[in-house]
Amino acid sequence: MCSEGDHANFWTHFKVPGLQVEARTQLEERAHTGRHTQLAVPKAALHGETLARADATRGSGDANGEKRRGKFTSSLASSTVQSICPCAVTSTASLLLSDGKLLSDDVTHYVVPDCKVVQDYLEILEFPELKGIIFMQTACQAVQHQKGRRQYNKLRNLLKDPRHDCTVFANEFHQRCYLPREKGESMEKWQTRNIYNAAAWYHNHCLGQMPVVMVTEDEDAIRQYGNETEGVFVISFKNYLDNFWPDLKAAHELFGSIVQARRERESESQENHGKEYPEHLPVEVLEAGIKSGRYLQGALNVNKHRAQLEAFVRLQGIGSKDTELQSDILIYGAKARNRAIHGDVVVVELLPVHEWKGRTVALCENETEEKAPADTTGDPMPTGKVVGIIQKNWRDYVVTFPSKEESQSQGRNAQKVLVTPWDYRIPKIRISTQQAEALQEHRVVVRIDSWESTSLYPNGHFVRVLGRIGDLEGEIAAILVENSICAAPFSEIQMSEMPASSPKNPWKVSPEEEKKRLDLRDTHLIFSIDPKGCEDVDDALSVRTLPNGNLELGVHIADVTHFVAANSYTDVEARARATTYYLADRRYDMLPSVLSADLCSLLSGVDRYAVSVLWELEKESYEMLRVQYTRTLIRSAYKLEYETAQGLLDGDTSVVGDILELKSLDEGTRQKKLAELVWAISKLTDIARHVRAERDRCGALELEGIEIRVQLDDKRNIHDLIPKQPLEVHETVAECMILANHWVAKRIAEAFPHQALLRQHPPPRQEFFTELQDCASAKGFSIDTRSNKALAESLDRANDPSDPIVNKLLRSMATHAMSNALYFSTGSCPEEQFHHYGLALEKYTHFTSPIRRYADIVVHRLLLAATLRGSTGDVKDNIISNKDLEELCRHINNRNRAAQRAQKQSTELFQCMYFRDRSAESDERCVADGVIYSIRTNGVLVFVPRYGIKGAAYMKNKEGLVISCQGAGSCQWKPGSLHRSQHKITSTTTTGDSMTLSLFDHITVRILVQTSRCHAETIKLEIIRNAPHRTADTEAAHRSFQVKSDLVKEVSQSAEEAQRAQERARVEVMDEESREFCQTKGPSLYQLLEEIRELALLDVTEDIRT
Repeated sequence: MCSEGDHANFWTHFKVPGLQVEARTQLEERAHTGRHTQLAVPKAALHGETLARADATRGSGDANGEKRRGKFTSSLASSTVQSICPCAVTSTASLLLSDGKLLSDDVTHYVVPDCKVVQDYLEILEFPELKGIIFMQTACQAVQHQKGRRQYNKLRNLLKDPRHDCTVFANEFHQRCYLPREKGESMEKWQTRNIYNAAAWYHNHCLGQMPVVMVTEDEDAIRQYGNETEGVFVISFKNYLDNFWPDLKAAHELFGSIVQARRERESESQENHGKEYPEHLPVEVLEAGIKSGRYLQGALNVNKHRAQLEAFVRLQGIGSKDTELQSDILIYGAKARNRAIHGDVVVVELLPVHEWKGRTVALCENETEEKAPADTTGDPMPTGKVVGIIQKNWRDYVVTFPSKEESQSQGRNAQKVLVTPWDYRIPKIRISTQQAEALQEHRVVVRIDSWESTSLYPNGHFVRVLGRIGDLEGEIAAILVENSICAAPFSEIQMSEMPASSPKNPWKVSPEEEKKRLDLRDTHLIFSIDPKGCEDVDDALSVRTLPNGNLELGVHIADVTHFVAANSYTDVEARARATTYYLADRRYDMLPSVLSADLCSLLSGVDRYAVSVLWELEKESYEMLRVQYTRTLIRSAYKLEYETAQGLLDGDTSVVGDILELKSLDEGTRQKKLAELVWAISKLTDIARHVRAERDRCGALELEGIEIRVQLDDKRNIHDLIPKQPLEVHETVAECMILANHWVAKRIAEAFPHQALLRQHPPPRQEFFTELQDCASAKGFSIDTRSNKALAESLDRANDPSDPIVNKLLRSMATHAMSNALYFSTGSCPEEQFHHYGLALEKYTHFTSPIRRYADIVVHRLLLAATLRGSTGDVKDNIISNKDLEELCRHINNRNRAAQRAQKQSTELFQCMYFRDRSAESDERCVADGVIYSIRTNGVLVFVPRYGIKGAAYMKNKEGLVISCQGAGSCQWKPGSLHRSQHKITSTTTTGDSMTLSLFDHITVRILVQTSRCHAETIKLEIIRNAPHRTADTEAAHRSFQVKSDLVKEVSQSAEEAQRAQERARVEVMDEESREFCQTKGPSLYQLLEEIRELALLDVTEDIRT
């Protein structure tokens, strides 16, 4: 950044035609004196009605028939151009800014870019180092008209973001700034003249104390206006960067890359190329075709395993009558894709039925192969071609330069390079650069500029370097870029909003807040239960007996909104991030750590602000009698880990030593406190079982996910990969959180029926359950998917007593078939669609994690506005309109998907690193038991429970040989053939040997790493034995499991007989819920069986892991 002290030296060397000594002196004086002018942004001088009228009138022409876009008539100018907005930085059409935004007072000049600069170099103007930028209304509208909605939205977001020191000036609505277009004057000249005139007015409005620099690529404008007004300097954008920002290397590299790419495009457009692709149809033709039903619209999803061949368009709003199109549309081949890129919203024309093709069902080892193997496709499905693109969702792409050998084969022109994206679904991109050789071993970022019909590949430009290929930090940076995650440190202005707190002067509760809040510090036993090492403790729980004998259940959530004011810099940053991003070895917080890990975190032994939901429950039936939502003051007594809480629940006294809060107490006090804590955890678990039973009766689903924890040593090397072990206390905490979220959803939906943020989970499409149903039928199970309740009951019945992995896999498949749960605004969705399918709740939201989810912050503000209605304050100002809330929901949904992808990709990265550093041939950790869960034409898909890995195992290699395993011996590749049926696949060699693998068979696999220079490494599985993997140490464990399986059956029968005898003798009949969910004072059948089942599962897990 160019400091004020450097400007005196800078102007001595500033070589711009027409820049006089007086001008340099003026800027030098400003740099030394530090005189600053602060310009406020008042409310719009012209509000929505006037703006809409002006916008509608623009281009309508005058009496002489002039109808050019962007022109005002004389009468319009006189009626709408105002003199009451002297520096009114306001909105045009939908460019609405928050009131009171100020330009920084620590800049040496203001920058006014012209239309061309804004259109071509907006990504440089987004650099936070560039301050004091004034975007004229004329330039903003030029972007909208010339660059389209995507670029215009980028500009809108930049202007709305208070972190960037820029604003917009409605120059065409100002009497002294607007200049009518002259007869015969080109649009470009008129725009430049208007922008210069506004820049000159701005300088005069600042009383000549703030120099204004207009940047333009128009050489004529530089010559014409360079010397016209003292204090207003007109220079090229390159000169501006060279002289004002000589040390901003990233901006210079990006500028050079953009210029070079533009020159290449202009050069290519002058050459006579043949058409590689059909031209896209005009927008009006596309819209008419969609309306008539000839064309269909949807998002393009490229199959990463067949990136060159297969893409699918998922339609939106398919009518029930279109039964043949109740599925995706296949786009087969690059020609039919017609330059659309993964994620684009496209318009599709269906091909004739006889040209429909089937989805590929074979495993694919090379994601870039351009031809599908014969006889590897399924039944024909609707197939189409792209005829137009409604919205291009291009982003930053991580790419790799070709190796030296590949570069030589690409051609003589060394400046034009085809780079390969990290994401298989993105085509190669042609860029122009002179750094190709130097960056061959690096991951770099590029952006796509265009894709003409005459080019096989899209054109783009180089942005920046991430790191070396294979380096951990470089690969993590690639994951972040691929998911558009910004992990920059919090800025100084954001940190300046944080409360003061230090070890010497810790933060304290203010007396004013203490009076406003319900004080629970001395009346409630409050504690948190979280994963090991958790710092951002969002939630805490309490349960106590009330004087009337009833129970009070409390869920206490960090009061983040007390510290994060709406529209503050911290709030804007949190909104942009939308969530905390958890990777395998690190996290990127949504809020600064002073809040997330300290002042908002509900740590034990310290006073904290909370928002609490308190229910009064009937002591026996747990019926909800009353609920209270209120701001509270709490002091958590214990910060427990899940394993510790589970130990207390199970009566394991060995975990008491892990409770730090009890260590300093004498024995008597310790035992008393421990008894209170054990009672609270047990009672919470009891209540959670009851609440879960209520949801189960309504059809709640218990789905299975695969969660792997990366265990690192002190040097951050990977020590182990550990699957997460389920504990009942997990369900206890989750059920309490679900309960709070549900009740808060009901409250805010009642208070704000048209602008409440809720979370919906739509029912899945039935065709997504096909694989689940086919797999279940292999074991003789029938899966009913007509409703969530039917599905839940079917999954509960689909248990193989001899192999618990079967049910886990089926539940995992059910999870995979589900639609994504999404945030929405109640004003944008009919009430019958509010339902949450998976949780079986009519209304649901997220309230319990405001430290790591921005949606929860919005919900907190809604809840507080609902409960504090009628009180003073700015409660109403925190309520977002339905339109803005729906836009925010789309953003948060997008960021949540990105967070999930990043977490998955980082886990896969560490899995590959773990096995890459080990010898697959000699390290026993690379050999594991695998379970087949899908049959393909040339192999099987396998789940490895030990590591939570899913991967492909081929039964036919590239040479056409098939795998053959004799008994439980090792496998070999031999000439032969494969035959696939619904539930099994058989390899038969030419010598007559055969081997059959069926769904849910256990086999032994070797885990290998498929290396790639351009893409992420992947796990590859190799079948080495047609039998489960066992070692000498686990044979005894396997035999004991068989005995325990029989024992479960025997104990079940005995316990059931004993239960029936007790019921006959009992005067009071115990209801079904008490039997099933352990609501008895003594051991029940459910407890007994659950303990035996857990022991059996534990042994099986150990069997697999060793």
